[in-house]
Amino acid sequence: MNMMSTSSIPLDVAVAEDHLMRFLSVEGVTGYEANIAAAVIDALKAAGVPASAIRFDDANTRIPLPTETGNLIVNLPGTRGGPRLLFSTHLDTVPLCAGAKPRREGDRIVSDGTTALGGDARTGVALLVVLAETLIKHKLPHPPITLLFTVREESGLHGARELNAADLSGPSMCVNVDGQLASDLIIGAVGQENWEVEIKGRASHAGVAPEKGISATLVGAIALAEVHNAGWFGKVVKPDGRGTSNVGIFGGKDGKPAGDATNVITDYVFIAGEARSPESAFATKIAKGYGEAFARAKGQVKDHEGRTGEVAFNHQTAYPPFKLSESSPVVKRAVKALEMMGIKANCLFSNGGLDANWLDKHGIPTVTIGAGQAEIHTIKEYVNLAEYEKGCRLGLLMATLEE
Repeated sequence: MNMMSTSSIPLDVAVAEDHLMRFLSVEGVTGYEANIAAAVIDALKAAGVPASAIRFDDANTRIPLPTETGNLIVNLPGTRGGPRLLFSTHLDTVPLCAGAKPRREGDRIVSDGTTALGGDARTGVALLVVLAETLIKHKLPHPPITLLFTVREESGLHGARELNAADLSGPSMCVNVDGQLASDLIIGAVGQENWEVEIKGRASHAGVAPEKGISATLVGAIALAEVHNAGWFGKVVKPDGRGTSNVGIFGGKDGKPAGDATNVITDYVFIAGEARSPESAFATKIAKGYGEAFARAKGQVKDHEGRTGEVAFNHQTAYPPFKLSESSPVVKRAVKALEMMGIKANCLFSNGGLDANWLDKHGIPTVTIGAGQAEIHTIKEYVNLAEYEKGCRLGLLMATLEE
């Protein structure tokens, strides 16, 4: 690759930080991204991006949860030839970020301690705006670039999942911004299978006629004990695969407790959980291990007439796994850019899902870079401004490197 030197890549750090502070102060929890999208559009127009280059897709019409807007897509025409590049991040934050009041504290941006901050992934939102602004202002040579700001990442990667890849104008690779350290390149991630089960038993007075009841609670407990004994719970290591699983919800209808009183045999239980693995087939196998355990447990709990309850188990893919080779062009591009910054790349495989999982599934090899977000999804969240600056420089280098 031919390349510009790091010293020839201009970055106005103060302006970059101003963008970040602005975006951190705009509320936009998952599913309610209209306001932050509007703030991004205003900033892009002020940077010189024409309105005709900015649009929303219709992914929100396919997302099974109410979502204010589609994904925001911006096309920057190339000032030189080369394959189109995609830069992506997500607009939404977790609900704990609602009402965040960012303030600078030394080399960090923090919240007031009552909410999370939203650096996940407003650092990415700011970085993509800084990228466009810097390329335009300084007339830096770059190939055609598409910017993608997804919705509902925090509630199921829905924006990336429901994306129509044809709307992205054929990028050859993607740089996704959603991490902490600029040196950490996420080149793969596990896939996840979600499962849930409804157990219908039979109510009866627990003191007067317990034998007439069918305890849905007991069916669930027996099944989960079997899952644990069979090695399907927690860290899962089998001869044919490895992964993790968890039981996240054990309750009743509409978020209420599973039972109403101690003297009534519980007639309904809802349980939900997840299974993760680097191999999609093995994540499915873990989920099926749960399903089989619930089916067997059903037959072990009967009333005085030998009747059993009902068990309805289902599972579905939340997101697929992926892994890039370290020799893939997008990884090599990121490693080279980091080398130019004097930073050694650290290629990682994530145990959590990213928009990159779905972007890769859509046929766009995607590496995820960091830009300073830390202690995410907690009231201790902060942005490391030195890492944010590194992330911005890394993005600019990756946009301007020549093949």
